[in-house]
Amino acid sequence: MRPPVSMPKLSRRSRILLILGGVVLVALLAGSRLLGTYVDWLWFGEVGKRQVFTTQVLSRAGLGVAVGAFVGGVLLLNLWIAYRSRPVFVPVSGPDDPLARYRTVTTERSRLIGLGIPIVVAVIGGLTAQSDWQTLQLFLHSVPFGQADPEFGNDIAFYTFELPFWRYLLSWSFVAISVGFLGALVTHYIFGGIRLAGRSGQIAAPARIQLSVLAGLFVLLKAVDYFFDRYDLLLSQRNALFTGATYTDLNALMPVKLILMIIALFCALAFFAAIFLRNVQIPAIATVLLVLSSILVGSVWPALLEQFSVRPNANQREALSIERNIAATRSAFDIGQDKVDFVDYAGKTALTPGEVADDKGTIPNIRLLDPNVLSDTFTQLTQQYNFYGFNKKLDVDRYRDAEGNLRDYLVALREINTDGLAENQQSWINRHMVYTHGNGFIAAPADRVDSTFQEGATQGGYPVFQISDVANDGRGAIPVQNPRVYYGELLAQNDYAIVGGNPGEAPREYDTDQSAYTYTGQGGVPLGSFFNRLVFAGYYGERNFLFNTAIGSDSKVMYERNPRDRVQKVAPWLKLDGDPYPAVVDGKVKWIIDGYTTLDNYPYAQLTQFGAATTDTLNGVERQTNQPINYIRNSVKATVDAYDGSVDLYAVDEKDPVLKAWQGVFPGVVKPSAEISPQLRDHFRYPEDLFKVQRQLLTQYHVNNPGDFFSNRTFWEVPPDPTSSGQGGTNQGNQQPPYYVLAQVEGQDRPTFQLTSALTALRRQNLAAWVSASSDPDDYGKLTVLRLPTNTQTPGPNQVQNQMESTPEVTENRTLFNNPQVTAIFGNLLTLPVAGGLLYVEPIYIQRNETESYPQLARVLVSFGGKVGFSETLAGALEEVFGPGAGQQAGDEPPGQDSTPPPAQNPGEQPPPASPEMSKAVGDIRSALEAVRSAQQSGNFGQMGTAYQQLDEALKRFEQLQGGGR
Repeated sequence: MRPPVSMPKLSRRSRILLILGGVVLVALLAGSRLLGTYVDWLWFGEVGKRQVFTTQVLSRAGLGVAVGAFVGGVLLLNLWIAYRSRPVFVPVSGPDDPLARYRTVTTERSRLIGLGIPIVVAVIGGLTAQSDWQTLQLFLHSVPFGQADPEFGNDIAFYTFELPFWRYLLSWSFVAISVGFLGALVTHYIFGGIRLAGRSGQIAAPARIQLSVLAGLFVLLKAVDYFFDRYDLLLSQRNALFTGATYTDLNALMPVKLILMIIALFCALAFFAAIFLRNVQIPAIATVLLVLSSILVGSVWPALLEQFSVRPNANQREALSIERNIAATRSAFDIGQDKVDFVDYAGKTALTPGEVADDKGTIPNIRLLDPNVLSDTFTQLTQQYNFYGFNKKLDVDRYRDAEGNLRDYLVALREINTDGLAENQQSWINRHMVYTHGNGFIAAPADRVDSTFQEGATQGGYPVFQISDVANDGRGAIPVQNPRVYYGELLAQNDYAIVGGNPGEAPREYDTDQSAYTYTGQGGVPLGSFFNRLVFAGYYGERNFLFNTAIGSDSKVMYERNPRDRVQKVAPWLKLDGDPYPAVVDGKVKWIIDGYTTLDNYPYAQLTQFGAATTDTLNGVERQTNQPINYIRNSVKATVDAYDGSVDLYAVDEKDPVLKAWQGVFPGVVKPSAEISPQLRDHFRYPEDLFKVQRQLLTQYHVNNPGDFFSNRTFWEVPPDPTSSGQGGTNQGNQQPPYYVLAQVEGQDRPTFQLTSALTALRRQNLAAWVSASSDPDDYGKLTVLRLPTNTQTPGPNQVQNQMESTPEVTENRTLFNNPQVTAIFGNLLTLPVAGGLLYVEPIYIQRNETESYPQLARVLVSFGGKVGFSETLAGALEEVFGPGAGQQAGDEPPGQDSTPPPAQNPGEQPPPASPEMSKAVGDIRSALEAVRSAQQSGNFGQMGTAYQQLDEALKRFEQLQGGGR
């Protein structure tokens, strides 16, 4: 017999080259990760939250090392035992025995293979395990809920914080035992401990003992798994109607899990007994028994009980489970009786003009400006330059006017938009060093439009803008100390800015046409050291960081400039609302972002798809991922300063156990509620995504009786948006969004800022309820549900929309819809409680069909009790429905001298002296205005579109003469 052929040996030079190649490969793979880690380290230092970074890194590293060492150690131990217990003499089956070669290689390199394989497995296991650091931290900082589950009596914290970690350990124990078993099996086979020759093969005693112990441990872990399965049944989705343990789960699967646990224990003992009995038939029989039991007892018996006992009497059998589900869902989603006020609402269909005129809470504050429509209008009338821009969706907030009255406003920041730079402006210096910041806080009263004319001012159905920017030193109707905007929604991850350069070097940051600006705030990471410049040159792949002479010792680089991204990095354990909004707080512009703590393992609470529940027809908001949740709290409000980028987190639900747990993980990161200033609290809005989830659940969980819940007969649903282009009667992706309004609800003594939504009957279009969430500091978060009588047929949003579009006065103005020169845009259809009834209000905008056109309010539709009003003003539409005098409280009267809109050009610039060309341009504007007014009076929207085109051309000529063609 010839000796086995050994593997060829490498020369010393070849080994050195392989080692160097491996080092270079690892450096290339790890270099970018290390570079990114250092850049993150610098960023967390900038915002003063470096402990968040270190806690994450240490948690990931500790967990990865622990799991990797455990899995790799178990494999190493089993390889060592199998190798040390190998047979002394192994017969060779023939000259071509393949195992002989493997044995030779393994023996010659036993240390390399015996250590190398476990290390590789440990690294893979550690990299996989480190991503679950949040599970570890929640376990270590578990906080009791003070509530017990109805089946086992355990505190809810056991299911939300502790059980996931025990499951995590159990899963990695399965992995470690499986890997160890596989390693031992292969080693014993290579070295002859297991031979396949003969009918039944042969297995040496050491191999039998080792493999029996490992198999016994695996089955023992399976017994523990069966024990934990009982708790998982409290999240069962066996019944499509509700989440939680059903009758079958409680009366069949719960006992079955205990039976299978006991069988698994006996099966494990059988494997351990094989060590002494030297017989593998006993554990084999036990394994077959376990498999058959899991099939017969674990599957067949529950299926029979479900089919022949539960389904014929499901309404009775599932009553207890439904009752538990209702209670848990209301608690988990914060829609219990202490949070939701249900009011039986009359739903009147007839009101006198006096009753409408007496409403001083809702009617005077009806919003005519749609934040989802008017972004282009804000852009064209207040953008100033191409490198500024606004988000697709504007925001609604409230401020007090000069008389001290609370009013809602459309608000937006004039942000920097480097994607809007012209082709000849697209240099690296312009994008990152010149056009670095936006300029101005823009607001417009939401209940009115401009109907007057001044030279150089846009008018006639446009917002009444109130601008606080650099040109007027922030001294607008809403004063701002520093109106420069360095952090905004339009900024992507690669939109970094280099600020604060050498004063004597060009370029400098653009501020106005007359002046440049040097940043003096706290935002940004210093670039004074050559090392940091080298780091960012490598990180962004941009050599200008090294060679641009304008970057000096005082320079800084700003990155991660999107407010939502900044908060997400500081609080990775939060889910963030999709719609951040700006607010002027103590004279500073702050982005406000709502943060949610969520769970998906609250026992008996209804699992809800977060993405599906929050998707509607709004544009310009961040869509949520479609992850299941069954617990949510708006426990944190975050702010990001638009000038210096500072991030602050405030606790607004300090009773939330999930927030308390995370405060234990990151102490001091979330500030207590007592540190929220009154002015900041005045601008807190009830968050949209939370409201959308709650309203969807309220469509079912307003029901108290399990029998009614099972029958679905009193369920509601969120109506489809009647003004969207994708109407089709389905809610998925076409839900009507909720709307922020200033209104006075039944039982309130004054108008408050609130988030509202209409709800219709299940698979019907008639209105069933109206829900609102208060944003008023005095009763923030209070939900009010107005329930309409079930014996009446109050029309819902889609029915009202059909009535509005088919009313004779609207159909007579069909040119509004068919005119090829303009497009009609239906704004948001608001549903508002007024004097015991529900009033529908919808603005109609027109927009010319040409480039850079923008919407303009043309008409207002009002519907109440089957009557429809159609007029140029809200007051006129109300009087068409209710009679003369009903519109005297409407807030869309022409503004006085104190609210005259500013000119479209920079308000800080002085108009040039009059000239013949200027006088002619003014005369053309006045002529075009007369044509517009004539078209408006006649209701001919074709003529109106032509007149507005003439007006726009005249205004452009006027602006060119006044501003030098900028």
